[in-house]
Amino acid sequence: MLPAALQRVTEGVTPYFCFLLLVVTLGPHQFGFHLAELNAPQDVITCRSGKSPAIVSSEGWVSCIPMSEAQFATVSSVFTVGGLIGALVAGPFCSRYGRLMAMQLTSVFFIAGSIAETFATSIAVLAIGRVSNGLGAGAATVIVPLYISEVAPAQSRGFFGAFTQITVNVGILFTQTLGYFLSHDGEWRYILGTGIALATAQFCCLIFVPESPVWLAARYETSAARKKARRILQRIRGKNANVDAEVATWPGAARSAEEQSLLGHVAAAFRGGAAESIVVVAPRSPRRPAASTVLKAKKPTVGFFGLVTDPFYRPALIAVIGIMFAQQVCGINSVIMYSVSLLNGMLPLNSAVLTIIISAVNLVTTMLSAPLPDRLGRKTCLMLSVVGQGTSSFLLAFSIVYGVKILSAISVLTFVAFFAVGLGPVPFILASELVGQEAVGATQSWALGANYVATFLVAQFFPLINTALNAKLGGAGWVYFLFAFFAVLSTIFFWFYVPETNGKKDADEVWGRTARVD
Repeated sequence: MLPAALQRVTEGVTPYFCFLLLVVTLGPHQFGFHLAELNAPQDVITCRSGKSPAIVSSEGWVSCIPMSEAQFATVSSVFTVGGLIGALVAGPFCSRYGRLMAMQLTSVFFIAGSIAETFATSIAVLAIGRVSNGLGAGAATVIVPLYISEVAPAQSRGFFGAFTQITVNVGILFTQTLGYFLSHDGEWRYILGTGIALATAQFCCLIFVPESPVWLAARYETSAARKKARRILQRIRGKNANVDAEVATWPGAARSAEEQSLLGHVAAAFRGGAAESIVVVAPRSPRRPAASTVLKAKKPTVGFFGLVTDPFYRPALIAVIGIMFAQQVCGINSVIMYSVSLLNGMLPLNSAVLTIIISAVNLVTTMLSAPLPDRLGRKTCLMLSVVGQGTSSFLLAFSIVYGVKILSAISVLTFVAFFAVGLGPVPFILASELVGQEAVGATQSWALGANYVATFLVAQFFPLINTALNAKLGGAGWVYFLFAFFAVLSTIFFWFYVPETNGKKDADEVWGRTARVD
């Protein structure tokens, strides 16, 4: 007998749904894979390691690509430029052409990018491959959560929605593990070549993935489209499942019932021989208000720039952008993207082994922390996360500067663990809870934009600032004092500008104001 909580999660879950979940989450998996793929083999790729003794091997194969620290930082960071473009374009594209076509296109970008990276012999080709993979990754972060929310059973959408973040962390752990074994000579290309296999596997498996039934019903509000959508849903839920209640929530469902009623009246009239004098009035459902009432009650959609110019939404915009920047400037990607090179020789463990452990801690903590935002509150999790990460940053800097290696190892693990408690998942939850439905789309766009801009800034300038501080102050580790300072600023910002949304029925209650009348 399964526990009640587990029964609730597994209710309505079929083997076919599990297959769909596995296939579509290969998108976020590849996001994590490509985000961290250059971490372990950095020194080998850039010809700065004794494990890559020759630029051109005896067989004529380029074993490494000479590049400076600034050039490598650029190659790493252009991934986030592609991610920003992919994230902003994916929303309108999948709304118009469907979730399935959008996912198929992302897998094409992943294939093309991985091929370019694997066979690159110059910085330019490697960067082009990174941009292409970034486009696929950015799009996947938008499309896949949307698809999962539309095919998962209603009572467990939150649980399965967490699989997006979990598979990102699985991708990071996977590529760090490959990096440990393959970061020598020209074998680093096998790490990048694995991306080709992943993307090709997803592209082939997407042949067996159906379009989102919710999107079909909303996009084509015809009886044929609704029948097709219902067949898809029935297949996902199982042939014996009752899907009537779920279908009733789809756009156009109520109108469809009225249309069928009208057709029934028309057919009856024709059978009675009085077709020439038919005047049919649609029966009004007691559950639906009159059309005029709907139009008056509906708020106009707020656009991307409308969010900036309207003072009503400005506090939410400031909070969202601040949260997204805090997520990155507290330093998580300094560990995810550069830990092997950064921590080499500073800790009691081999830095590649420690990076694998870090990735595993990140994955496990993310899974264990998933219920916390609902139990403790969003703001509480953010405060715990940023204080814990800031403290870990300070201790990490102190221990590296003064050579306390065991404290360094513990600090870097707690640094990653505290990120997963709040700064990792909560910003994406808050982006949709600080505003009403009329402004959710624009707010999400600003959130993704701020996130990728902040990620780019850290990826591009962190190695340069780290080198400059080390040269100026002597030794290593000073940059983590800077991250600790940013954590202090983030804590102050969260305290004054970020409200608690947990348990609040809408954005008006969150901000303690009366509903806006337009």
